[in-house]
Amino acid sequence: MKSHTQDPNHTTLSGERLLDEYVLEHSDDEPEYLYRLWRATNVHLLHGRMASGRLQGRLLKMFVEMIRPQNILEVGTFSGYSALCMAEGLANVNGNDKGRLYTFEINDEQETFTRKWIEESPWADYVTFIIGDVAKEGRELGVKFDMAFLDGDKKTYVETYEAILPLMNKGGIILADNTLWDGHVIDQDYDRDHQTQGVRRFNDYIKNDPRVTRVILPLRDGLTIIRVHSSHCSVHSS
Repeated sequence: MKSHTQDPNHTTLSGERLLDEYVLEHSDDEPEYLYRLWRATNVHLLHGRMASGRLQGRLLKMFVEMIRPQNILEVGTFSGYSALCMAEGLANVNGNDKGRLYTFEINDEQETFTRKWIEESPWADYVTFIIGDVAKEGRELGVKFDMAFLDGDKKTYVETYEAILPLMNKGGIILADNTLWDGHVIDQDYDRDHQTQGVRRFNDYIKNDPRVTRVILPLRDGLTIIRVHSSHCSVHSS
């Protein structure tokens, strides 16, 4: 989602676009491979805007470089753009002592496109791409995670969060994407939209979860940073 930190009384839509361009001009470029993947995503796939894109991708890479996780969990691979940005970060911080990113995509129709781009990428050795439901298969990995990126079905965000929380190490970071949902979370016209309802429910749920601390960044479509204190206490009431 576009930043709303600027005074809306002094900012036009044109001004917002110029500010977005300024932000990109003063942020790191994406590698050529990721640019080609982003282009291919928007040309060949429906809903291409679901891909993280350059700004969020550079942020994910930087989070990995700051957190220095051994293992990362992603829910919702889509075209693989965000996964490869995080894998790029793993390569930079781990060198030969390789960390690993496990990324789950529930839509098996996505596999042909995404697997090719992951396996032919410079960071393929850092990624395990799984077609399946993390809520059913995540525990079977036998892996604990220092970082997770939640970007799956918005209607079941709460259930997916509860599935991955026990897989997180204490102090681990969960990044939840799309938590402002194009501003629909505060728009009464979307009160009956199931995706919007799911995002609102998740935001309310996280706000009242004593096991974590959290903050929402108004970046792109909303990104919530969640720090895990404990994944083992009783599930709180929503």
